[in-house]
Amino acid sequence: MGIEFTRRPGDGAFNIWRNTFPAEDLPRGEIVDVGGVPFCFPAADGRHPDNLRCRGQRIELPVGRVDWLCFLAAAERRTEDTLSVHYADGATRTQWLRVSDFWPETPPRFGDVLAFRTPYLLYPRHAQSGMAPAIWRQRVPVTIPGDVAAVTLPENPAMHIFALTLLTEEEM
Repeated sequence: MGIEFTRRPGDGAFNIWRNTFPAEDLPRGEIVDVGGVPFCFPAADGRHPDNLRCRGQRIELPVGRVDWLCFLAAAERRTEDTLSVHYADGATRTQWLRVSDFWPETPPRFGDVLAFRTPYLLYPRHAQSGMAPAIWRQRVPVTIPGDVAAVTLPENPAMHIFALTLLTEEEM
């Protein structure tokens, strides 16, 4: 879990220090618009998984034309790695996924758009004010036309995905 309630810190583990984002300052289970892109934000309740730590998971997608993979993501330190786009015809292409640091007051490094910044960061036993962690919107182009069937995330546990939206050029 990367999001938990302030009254119950200590169950989450966004990073090695078990920091988490405060649930009170983020949407929960809602459709949110971030820079013109709709996302279904996880219904974070502090007890169930609310993000994917990138460990090479393959995510099956509705087969169809996709021009952009849009992510709500955060990274432990700014991080970049490749993901694989799988096509219905069996072809696979790699693309870069670059995510800026979640740490407080860190600017975007890869053209990300700030999605959310909470006013404090949760530690296992307390809330630390003055630390304002961020979740970013990042987009990855699907540069080869065709019917996309799946995406495989990087093998990079420093990257965390909260939501994914698929868009065509017309929707951007």
